[in-house]
Amino acid sequence: MSDAHERIQQQIEADDVVLYMKGTPVFPMCGFSAAVVQVLSHAGVPFQSYNVLEDEDIRDGIKSFSDWPTIPQLYVKGEFIGGCDIVREMHQSGELQTLFQEKGLKAEA
Repeated sequence: MSDAHERIQQQIEADDVVLYMKGTPVFPMCGFSAAVVQVLSHAGVPFQSYNVLEDEDIRDGIKSFSDWPTIPQLYVKGEFIGGCDIVREMHQSGELQTLFQEKGLKAEA
């Protein structure tokens, strides 16, 4: 396993909900990242984010780690969920909220 893959594995194990994105939740650098932040904020579930624009190793490594070519990428309890379209569809159908509940994650008041 590469150093980047080891770091990613540690990151997704350290927090329940992890988002790899372009930019930060306060200042997303692409519309897709902004959309996922908006969904997570609406769900009220705390999450850790990593700005792939600040770390080339993570930016490249996350794509091979998940075998998913695009960013953002969402992980819940160490499980890869998907990118923007999947997260948005899951939110709209209620699947994302169900997933959070099944994983024991509670929305913040």
